[in-house]
Amino acid sequence: MTEDFEVSQGKSIGDLGREAVWFSIHTILAILTLFGIVAVMWTFHPDPSASSPKLLATLLSLVIPLVVGFIITKISNNDIGRYVWISGLLIFAIVCVWVIDLPTGPGLCEHCTLMERLWRTFFDFQHGSGLMGGDGVLIGTWIPLSLFGYAIGSKFALGSE
Repeated sequence: MTEDFEVSQGKSIGDLGREAVWFSIHTILAILTLFGIVAVMWTFHPDPSASSPKLLATLLSLVIPLVVGFIITKISNNDIGRYVWISGLLIFAIVCVWVIDLPTGPGLCEHCTLMERLWRTFFDFQHGSGLMGGDGVLIGTWIPLSLFGYAIGSKFALGSE
């Protein structure tokens, strides 16, 4: 049972450095994939108050990085991409703390509870909180979701060998 557990003992500084570089490369590729999705959607000039383009972008921010993560892992043949979800979790946690610390006021989720403030900022396409200038979905939802999708695609690539 303990043979399946991966530990850093026994790895050289060079090995750990290469893993850190690959982790950064996979993270950047996942985020660049999301920026590509946003750029393509931006060229169509969707209505900012409509929820269907936001739902489509949410779906695409999971599926497209999943495919990219699968392809990149198959090409590079390393297993570091499957850990990129940790970056997504950290980004989500940091943005949650940021949203909780933002000042509220008229039109900015003035009487919201903490959970309602987070929900409306990240997940409510119809009645957003107004916090983060309306970019809560992009920063707090799509970026972590693209990192989760990339990690899932990478894991699928490793499991299909």
